[in-house]
Amino acid sequence: MAVVLGAAFTSLRIDPLNIYFLNLGAALYLIWSIRIREWNLVIVNGVLLAIYVFGLLWTGYLDMPADFFRNAS
Repeated sequence: MAVVLGAAFTSLRIDPLNIYFLNLGAALYLIWSIRIREWNLVIVNGVLLAIYVFGLLWTGYLDMPADFFRNAS
């Protein structure tokens, strides 16, 4: 569900919620793939999560002030 919400937020250009939900979805898929021991999924989801985290760091969405969402409109 997190990936679906992230994709919906991306198509609606709702930043940074799209990045947060896509990160959450990738992390959940990574945990799940480790639990079921599907190593090809671990690699795919690990790389995907690394790309998403790099995007968070590169864009600076982790450094936003706490009142960002109140002033977004």
